[in-house]
Amino acid sequence: MTDHTVLSVVVGSRAYGLSTAESDTDRRGVFVAPASLFWRLDKPPTHVEGPLPEQFSWEVERLCALALALFGRSGELKPLLYAFRVLLTGLRLMRTGEVVADVTRLYEGAPPYLPELVAAKREAEHGAPPAGAPDAVRLTAELAEAEERSALPEAATAGPALHDLLVRVRTGA
Repeated sequence: MTDHTVLSVVVGSRAYGLSTAESDTDRRGVFVAPASLFWRLDKPPTHVEGPLPEQFSWEVERLCALALALFGRSGELKPLLYAFRVLLTGLRLMRTGEVVADVTRLYEGAPPYLPELVAAKREAEHGAPPAGAPDAVRLTAELAEAEERSALPEAATAGPALHDLLVRVRTGA
């Protein structure tokens, strides 16, 4: 499916400003399987790994479905920082309309200890949060408050547009 790749980007710690010396370079991509492959009994894959190490690509239909879903995880320092990244990115988006995913560019309005958490993560890729590290309760409340004042629509409106995009991609229009 590499011949059908339409997007390939760096994600993870390198994209979010959280990389360490041991960090690999994660890549995620999107490919468009030819429509004729869907007319067979055995359908094309919804995702593929490679060809580069740490590379993973979704077929465009699967990406559209994922774009409409929310998911998360918690536990160690890395997911805590990713939670801060999501919260701070959301706050920035609600307040300015700008999407910034690099945590090191989101220190304004963040807890003052966030740079220390980033430094700790860079020292230990999968380490535990420092003792007594506060959680994201304050930022969650700020995000809810910013959401109330945001000019963004209350509900996702991308469903019909994603459907139309998928049809155009499949038909080559």
